[in-house]
Amino acid sequence: MADTDQTIPEDIQALSFEDALAELETLVQKLESGQVSLEESIDMYTRGTHLKQHCEARLANAQARIEKVVVSGDYLSTEPASID
Repeated sequence: MADTDQTIPEDIQALSFEDALAELETLVQKLESGQVSLEESIDMYTRGTHLKQHCEARLANAQARIEKVVVSGDYLSTEPASID
């Protein structure tokens, strides 16, 4: 996609995962309704692409932070979970 080279706008970067996902769902509903102009559809698609990238980055960050408990003899410790 051509939009993957662009940086995510600051207003989207400031959104929580939940807020970004909610906005993305709203955009999809509007686009599916067919009630928007071509120009508006293109703008909405571009914003939706940035929202999707932001959500994916938030999920990847959350997954990287998940830890698993490791039992070694009588000791418990944590380490990053493997990301497959």
